[in-house]
Amino acid sequence: MYWKKSSHEQIKETIFEALAENMDYRGDRPILGIPGTYLDPTEFYPDAPFLKDAPFMSALVSNPNHIGVHTLSEESVLEVFKGTQKIESELIQLVSEQIFKGEKGKQDGYVATGGTEANIQAIWMFRNHFRSEFKLRTEEIALVYSEDSHYSMPKAANLLDLSSIILKVDSANRQILPDDLLGKIEKAKSQGYKAFIIVANLSTTMFGSVDDLNFLGDFFTKNGHPFRIHVDAAYGGFIYPFTNPNSVYTFNNPYVSSIAADGHKMLQTPYGTGLFLCRKGLISYVKTKEASYIPGKDYTLSGSRSGANAISIWMILNIHGSEGWKYKMETLCDRTERICKHLSQIGISYYRNPYLNIIAIKSSQISPNLANKYYLVADTYERHPNWYKIVVMPHVKPGTIDQFLSDLEMENKSTHN
Repeated sequence: MYWKKSSHEQIKETIFEALAENMDYRGDRPILGIPGTYLDPTEFYPDAPFLKDAPFMSALVSNPNHIGVHTLSEESVLEVFKGTQKIESELIQLVSEQIFKGEKGKQDGYVATGGTEANIQAIWMFRNHFRSEFKLRTEEIALVYSEDSHYSMPKAANLLDLSSIILKVDSANRQILPDDLLGKIEKAKSQGYKAFIIVANLSTTMFGSVDDLNFLGDFFTKNGHPFRIHVDAAYGGFIYPFTNPNSVYTFNNPYVSSIAADGHKMLQTPYGTGLFLCRKGLISYVKTKEASYIPGKDYTLSGSRSGANAISIWMILNIHGSEGWKYKMETLCDRTERICKHLSQIGISYYRNPYLNIIAIKSSQISPNLANKYYLVADTYERHPNWYKIVVMPHVKPGTIDQFLSDLEMENKSTHN
């Protein structure tokens, strides 16, 4: 995993060169057929002085459309926006090959609106794969995920008319219970299910827990029915590979078919900057042939997409470089570890994956008032919560951590006196 750090000037030069390669709606080119234009100039000033030093904002105002998937071929690049669409293609290559260790040129992907879209995109793709290649009916395909998984899984099942098999986890280590997996898959097979779409979590939203990918892959291989594994790395995708050098959540692992990741969490990019990545040859199953007016057709759930979002991810990764980003993520984990050590010292039980910056504290260990004071997130707001979580993000200051730990220690002492 290595890519060079770029200077602000280098990044600015690259982005402005890409924008110059795009056709400008305000230029002299006779653009008559594109159903788009520049942003409304009564509110968005194209000649604002600061734009010359603001490549992301300039891209927003320029308003390039990144519809389609630009890793497939040159035909998938819309001539009008070919400059910035190449930036997105480079971004997909960087993330899939450098961060997730894929072979050169062996992955496709695009910048989605977020992890939810990327997860649905993967499940849609695999459903169509099983229907096309194995001639299965939708009712013969099941979606498998743990009870700690993100709500986008039941959303996908609802949209795609798939049945869900929801697996129980151990309350202490948050790992899928083998007996529950075995029992539910055997029951599913007896009910006529013949293929399985499995979601493996590279950090659940609430706990930061990481599913045992190889355990799942080995189990379904022995099971004998067709399966595909999608990795939901919406949260962990831009931290876990940098803090755990032995991560198996890569395209080097034959069990991994697709990955979802979010830029707007750890990368601090704007909302609407998720990533969908998959192995070559799979995305064709969601080709929208009816989109005949788009060069290369469309393969995405969202269709038209802002090119500025892709540019924001590319900029962040390149301004830090791989070593800079590794240092930043390790710093967050160090802060998280400091909190955990203090929690242990004062007798507070918690769950934490050592490679992530999420700490889940049992609700019995902290009052709702204190949790609300520090905006801790509960596992449910429909009943009394079982857990509250802390997420150590870049905005979390050491002073805030110290004050929280002091308040928690005082509360804990008063409870036991």
